[in-house]
Amino acid sequence: MTSSPKDAARTAQHSDAFRRVARAGFVMVGVVHIIIGAIAISIASGGGGDADQDGAMEQIRSTPIGGLLLAVVAAALIALAIWQGVAAFVAVGGEVKKWGQRIKLVGIAIAYLVISGLALVYAFGGDVESEESSKTLSAVLLSAPGGVFLLIAIGLTVVGVGIGFLVSGVTTGFRKMLDLPSGAGRPPIVVLGIFGYIAKGIAVGVTGVLFVVAAWTHDAEKSGGLDAALRSLIELPFGRVVLWVVGLGLALYGVFSIVRARYARM
Repeated sequence: MTSSPKDAARTAQHSDAFRRVARAGFVMVGVVHIIIGAIAISIASGGGGDADQDGAMEQIRSTPIGGLLLAVVAAALIALAIWQGVAAFVAVGGEVKKWGQRIKLVGIAIAYLVISGLALVYAFGGDVESEESSKTLSAVLLSAPGGVFLLIAIGLTVVGVGIGFLVSGVTTGFRKMLDLPSGAGRPPIVVLGIFGYIAKGIAVGVTGVLFVVAAWTHDAEKSGGLDAALRSLIELPFGRVVLWVVGLGLALYGVFSIVRARYARM
């Protein structure tokens, strides 16, 4: 008897070994965010570096076993992406997800695959500049018929994702994804999630705003990735303090992600 793709997906989802590797993906997400947060704090303090995913990959590669670590990052994130994708369409315990939830999970899975791809590129000695990629994408869209509206749509979508993180942080909606411990261990995890999700929401939201600004001004150079978004915070009143706090929040989001590896509902 042949099994359907859905049956194969259910089998993978219920595999203890697969779940362990997928949980390790949360740890890798955490490590990447801790590095990005540390670089953001460095920038706020007058230092340098690229406060984005490729900057984090460069930092990991610079370690004595960087190539091996990047391979581990890629493998764990691919497993986590597969699990997220399966969770979007396979009901577990009678739960039937709405299409909005499914789109969100698929989007998260794609994000994990992108980061895993970056890890593989850096593991084999390559380099990727996400900021330049964002500017190139903006330039291509701005030169195409109707591209301005598409770029605005992309920017607003990214802003929406950022707002989603903010709302989840303020309302502690992230708790739905966790089997939190009872007693004294619960409050610290919730606090990590609140600050981490709010900081993540700010960083993602500003990234989306840059795309909208690039479309509005017809200037692809105004768009940029996460690093450009974080650096733009310096231009605000008390900007370096704001960036320092957001960097700390991103690092806390990383710690939360590592904790999530233990308590995520999978």
